[in-house]
Amino acid sequence: MRIQHWQDAASLLVGVWLVLSSFVLGLSGAAVWITIALGLGVVLFAVEAFVIPSYLEEWGEMLLGLALVLAPWTIGYESASATVSSVLSGILVILLGGWELMTDRDFTAWWHDRWHHPAG
Repeated sequence: MRIQHWQDAASLLVGVWLVLSSFVLGLSGAAVWITIALGLGVVLFAVEAFVIPSYLEEWGEMLLGLALVLAPWTIGYESASATVSSVLSGILVILLGGWELMTDRDFTAWWHDRWHHPAG
């Protein structure tokens, strides 16, 4: 295992926080299970980035981040602390994934080759 981007390690820490936040913040109801499930998803994508580095896991992390941002209102979290934790964690995961995509050489080369060739 090798860390190619520090953003993967940061995403891993956010995922661990999400799993532990259910117990630290004393969440209840659906917020517990949604937060744990999405946190485990972030952890799995971050670990996958260490084992098989590619730019695809960042897209998955960003989708999970979007789910974290939307979950408090779609599921109806009961506590403000659950809402704040979910939204801030989701925004952080999205920002880390986007930042990594913008700085990943393989992805930027693919993007340039895919979209900057003249038609014909």
